Amino acid sequence: MNTSPISFKGQRFPQEIILHAVYLKLRFSLSYRDIEELLSMRNLLIDHSSIQRWVDKYSPLLSEQMKKRKKFVGDSWYWDETYIKVNGVWMYLHRAVDKEGNTIDFYLSKNRDKKAALTFLRKAMGGNATPLKISIDKSGANISALDHLNEEYTLEGKPPIEKRCSKYLNNRIEQDHRFIKKRVKPMLGFKSFDSAEHTISGIETIRMIQKNQLSDRKGMSNFEAFKSLAA
Repeated sequence: MNTSPISFKGQRFPQEIILHAVYLKLRFSLSYRDIEELLSMRNLLIDHSSIQRWVDKYSPLLSEQMKKRKKFVGDSWYWDETYIKVNGVWMYLHRAVDKEGNTIDFYLSKNRDKKAALTFLRKAMGGNATPLKISIDKSGANISALDHLNEEYTLEGKPPIEKRCSKYLNNRIEQDHRFIKKRVKPMLGFKSFDSAEHTISGIETIRMIQKNQLSDRKGMSNFEAFKSLAA
């Protein structure tokens, strides 16, 4: 009986091959046609459009498994957003890391406003313990969202989250953005919001594996750890 959390039923190629192709795209600055050529060197004739469909389908599924199995993060967060181009339009990727640089969560938004910032905060706290403090820049939307959340906490009798507004303090998350930007830049923008959201979730998964955030890694290589998410 197959107990894998991710189903590969109905695919023409084995799970191992699919995960290999997806990993190549998420980990390295390769086009889909580059990966098609690399696989052909192993006598695997796979069209680049099939690889693109695999990335789109399996990246968010692997991301969900990573979130379930990642180690606990710290209670001091650094939160900021960076820009990602989708179909010629700039979108906003909210990201947060802890004091040790571990990824907490991420969220792609079409708008940079209080609603998007609050959505990210609730998403991040839904999968992690509530932080004691959050460092942010002086973005009005982010400040407003955190103030709104603290007002809710006060009404509920919970202690507020300490807010620290400083460009210097937030250098940590800005440095971490660089890996994501480096991987996304060669793609020359995404064709759709869904494609961007799915692919970024996979890139973030790879980044968390590289940071050794998988709780049951047990000495596995990065690729082995990636494959284990579907095991």
